Amino acid sequence: MLEPFYQQIFPEAGCDEAGRGCLAGPVFAAAVILPPDFYNATLNDSKKLNEKQRYDLREVILKESIGWAVGIVHQEEIDEINILNASIKAMHLSLDQLTTKPNFIIIDGNRFKPYKEIPHQTIIKGDGKFASIAAASILAKTYRDDFMFEQHELFPQYNWKKNKGYPTMDHRKAIEEFGRCALHRMSFKYKFKV
Repeated sequence: MLEPFYQQIFPEAGCDEAGRGCLAGPVFAAAVILPPDFYNATLNDSKKLNEKQRYDLREVILKESIGWAVGIVHQEEIDEINILNASIKAMHLSLDQLTTKPNFIIIDGNRFKPYKEIPHQTIIKGDGKFASIAAASILAKTYRDDFMFEQHELFPQYNWKKNKGYPTMDHRKAIEEFGRCALHRMSFKYKFKV
């Protein structure tokens, strides 16, 4: 069972990203503030849920959260500032859009840069420990998947409807055969021994 909050300073926002390990496409991040009485038995780290569960939970989160937002940093900027900085920037962009401003921020992982004057805490595997981070992981993942489904229609040769831009064998084989496209991150090392 996920913990509702890390501390008692309310409101608390949870942040997570999706797409950090991809070869193509943007990195998405989300920030979510859940109400004090929020509970959902299915809510968990997005990686532990199937696609239907993620999209069903997205509707619950959008409806029941106090605030939510998604930030995006595209592949060109990832190449300029590196993926870690891009992931943190996407989280900051999501926090910028919250209409309810948090008094505390919890972040999945172990790296973050201070956001304004708001205290924060990084939590390794936080998306499997705290409800707001799990909710953020679901929004970041599903909105990024939506984006990659759309891009698949433009670049079907890379099979993004299935691999979402991650370095799967079929994606790497497609890059070998067709080369890279505008959506690929040019700064990433591509290992083609498949």
